Amino acid sequence: MNDPYAHLNPAQRKAVFTTKGRVLILAGAGSGKTSVLTHRVAHLVRHCSVPAQSILGLTFTNKAAAEMRSRLAKMIPGKEARQVTLCTFHSFCMGILRNEIGRLGYTKNFSLYNEKDIKRLVSQLTRHMLEHEGELPSLEPTLALIAKAKNKGASPEDKNEIWHDQFSKELYQRLQVCMRAYNAVDFDSLLSLTIELFEQFPEVLATYQERYLNIMIDEYQDTNPIQYRLAALLSQKHRNLCVVGDDDQSIYGWRGAEIKHILQFEADEVIKLEQNYRSTPLILGAANAVIANNKERHQKHLWSDAASGDPITLFHAPTEQEEANSVVRRIISLHKEKKVPWKEIAILYRSNVLSRAFETALMQALWEKDGKWIRGVPYQIFGGTEFFERSEIRDLVAYLKVISNPMDQEALLRIINVPRRGISDACLDHLTQINRQKQIPLWEILRQIHQGTFANAEPISDKGMRGIESFVKMIEGAQKNFMERPLHEATLGLVNAINYQKAIDEEVKSEKMREFKWENVLNFIEQIKKYEEDPHGEEKKSLVDFLSVTCLDEEKWHAASSHLEDKVNLMTFHSAKGLEFTACFLVCLEDHIIPHEKSLLEGGLEEERRLMYVAITRAKKHLTLSMSRNRKKMGKDIQSSPSRFLFEIPKEHVRITSWQTVD
Repeated sequence: MNDPYAHLNPAQRKAVFTTKGRVLILAGAGSGKTSVLTHRVAHLVRHCSVPAQSILGLTFTNKAAAEMRSRLAKMIPGKEARQVTLCTFHSFCMGILRNEIGRLGYTKNFSLYNEKDIKRLVSQLTRHMLEHEGELPSLEPTLALIAKAKNKGASPEDKNEIWHDQFSKELYQRLQVCMRAYNAVDFDSLLSLTIELFEQFPEVLATYQERYLNIMIDEYQDTNPIQYRLAALLSQKHRNLCVVGDDDQSIYGWRGAEIKHILQFEADEVIKLEQNYRSTPLILGAANAVIANNKERHQKHLWSDAASGDPITLFHAPTEQEEANSVVRRIISLHKEKKVPWKEIAILYRSNVLSRAFETALMQALWEKDGKWIRGVPYQIFGGTEFFERSEIRDLVAYLKVISNPMDQEALLRIINVPRRGISDACLDHLTQINRQKQIPLWEILRQIHQGTFANAEPISDKGMRGIESFVKMIEGAQKNFMERPLHEATLGLVNAINYQKAIDEEVKSEKMREFKWENVLNFIEQIKKYEEDPHGEEKKSLVDFLSVTCLDEEKWHAASSHLEDKVNLMTFHSAKGLEFTACFLVCLEDHIIPHEKSLLEGGLEEERRLMYVAITRAKKHLTLSMSRNRKKMGKDIQSSPSRFLFEIPKEHVRITSWQTVD
């Protein structure tokens, strides 16, 4: 028989075959960790007699989980492959809470709020607490504080340094009360509530400990305290915990990730994957030299047996626009002379605000193809407006949330007068005041109005009363439809029942925009149909399931085909993590940008260096480094110095060229 592991290198084979105890796999960039993880799962099932349903693999992105599932399906029988639990931390906790959250006082059809939902709710609570109608100060520090508290599992009652003022503590308390009243949970709470469930109900924890005999965690360097606690609880009985990651790629400290989790992991076995299958030796040499200057790291050295490749190109332009123009000329040259597809080229920068000059240069570029002159290079920016942030999609999702969970007051307030039903702002203000004063859910107030039992209806106009009655009747009818009909049919029925196309026509002046919005609505319904036809998971897919999937995996709804389009990619260093390109241009490499000046004030130099390392290791064959001597800041020209990280790259790896030439 053929050896299914023959293509693995010795370190990879050791990682696959070491299946007992606490195992730390240090997987350097491009070292084939996904292949190792999937082969390890297949080995557990095929040769270690571990039941497929007893294996749990936790990742940080749905994309990574989907890739592992796809590969695993080619290694073991389909039924067993589907029984392995491969998902994100958030999806895993969502599944547990859908079954068990009743123990914590919620119902199973809870709504899931994203960051923008929480921001809107915090804004409303802040206005109410301050009795403030004007523009609020920035809520970002408060939102960051709330996220930090949840990631650390801190409560308002804790004597914790997180709560540096009484207002933030009280706001957090009110937010928690509101979320429970709305039967809603946010992303961070998915994890903290699961921990709360495990700690308050040991029998629930015991059930999941018995179910999962072998646990694997990908990207372990990105775990925050609550994820670390979750892994510890699940694995404490059988101790078969395999964590995979690279401390040199720990770049999410600002999100709450703590590098100490991988640096201090108590392992029975440590395995290093250092052979790189992505980049040329010269690119790896530059990456190794830069990251070697960090002190908090496991020692490792990436290497490749591929040909040395082209030297790294470096140039220093006089201005940011000339830097951008030079980058674009080199991109066109790579595309024409070396036949590199546009989609295999990436411009990477430290922050999104740096993209504008490169967008302009790409749009204005004039280049020749087959004897014809073409204006512009096709490109796409990662981090644009997401599909689910478009107003028409937010409307429909809000409708689905209310149909599933009428207690979701955020969603209810969004769509109670969309399309217009004659429910005035004064009417809504009256109802929400009663909601706050008497602690009666808004949906219950609306139902009382519909049934004629509401005692405070005097200020509501006849038109408003009719609007409320028709709204309640429509929602209750839709609830019945969603129980009896396929999701996509029920959604189409909802869109027709509220006459949403007519509402778009009346609200939107531009014919082109009207068509665009209606196409988005039809695309949304088509995506629901595809979700229902997906062979994975349960045969009958409920509205609650659909809302869970869409909220947990919104990126898959954002122009799903865009990654396949032949366009140059523009993105931040952070966004590029996990991706690879034939050619990368690392731009704006100046000392106040990378390392970022704020990080230097906060002692984050090592994380900035790791970010530089991640950016370098995205390139497979061609790497160009660039900077500008002058850059505009607040409308003024500021002189820039090259990033200190550039001086850490060995001179023999770099070819310094003029910004005016392309070679």
